[in-house]
Amino acid sequence: MEKDIFLDIFKIIKDRIANPKEGSYVCYLLDKGLDKTLKKIGEEATEVVIAAKNTKEELVYEMADLWFHSLVLLAQAGLSPDEVYKELRRRHKQ
Repeated sequence: MEKDIFLDIFKIIKDRIANPKEGSYVCYLLDKGLDKTLKKIGEEATEVVIAAKNTKEELVYEMADLWFHSLVLLAQAGLSPDEVYKELRRRHKQ
């Protein structure tokens, strides 16, 4: 798994928080607040479920949307992907 892309995207999200950029989708989400991000995650999760019954390509596309919005949520919550990685490692060792 190429987790570097998660960290690269997360760095961009964090940069948008520190240095808002006009026209940025991340800034749009941040400006709309936590409820907007949560709504998007709900929508994307539903789209993942539907895509899983369709094609692999559609599933990959929708999963990417879900993961992206999840990274935005982590940043809004003051968390990082590393904390999720640690939890997954902890579970893996059980």
